Amino acid sequence: DILAAFRVTPQPGVPPEEAGAAVAAESSTGTWTTVWTDGLTSLDRYKGRCYHIEAVVGEENQYIAYVAYPLDLFEEGSVTNMFTSIVGNVFGFKALRALRLEDLRIPTSYSKTFQGPPHGIQVERDKLNKYGRPLLGCTIKPKLGLSAKNYGRAVYECLRGGLDFTKDDENVNSQPFMRWRD
Repeated sequence: DILAAFRVTPQPGVPPEEAGAAVAAESSTGTWTTVWTDGLTSLDRYKGRCYHIEAVVGEENQYIAYVAYPLDLFEEGSVTNMFTSIVGNVFGFKALRALRLEDLRIPTSYSKTFQGPPHGIQVERDKLNKYGRPLLGCTIKPKLGLSAKNYGRAVYECLRGGLDFTKDDENVNSQPFMRWRD
């Protein structure tokens, strides 16, 4: 199992055990309502389980919820799938006032499936012709809304100002205000 420790602050009137169970369910097999397809699989086999809750010392109404996720929930070799599954949909959960992932324990057998990057830092340094110092970059902001022309201008100014690279935000795709072809 992958083990996660979440700091949870339940909404008033929500018991900590219910909040922990809700996090486990929502980040695995749960949904906001019962659906007919629930009967087509073995939910008990795949659901995350909140196996322990403890109060955070010195903090009112804060708890650590320990959740175990069966490895079968995750695609081998996909860090993206693992994190999206565990934290991608739970932070706006109505039963909670606040939620933070505090710790994550990944079994060696699963972490060995991660291939790592296709090449190392030396290849990146060679491409950029930058050695002997950290590489410095940024994400262009605002993350959405810039035209292609203004996005390009922001990239140009960042590189002109000394950055080694820029990164687009994960929300940038090919929206009407900035098509890839532009």
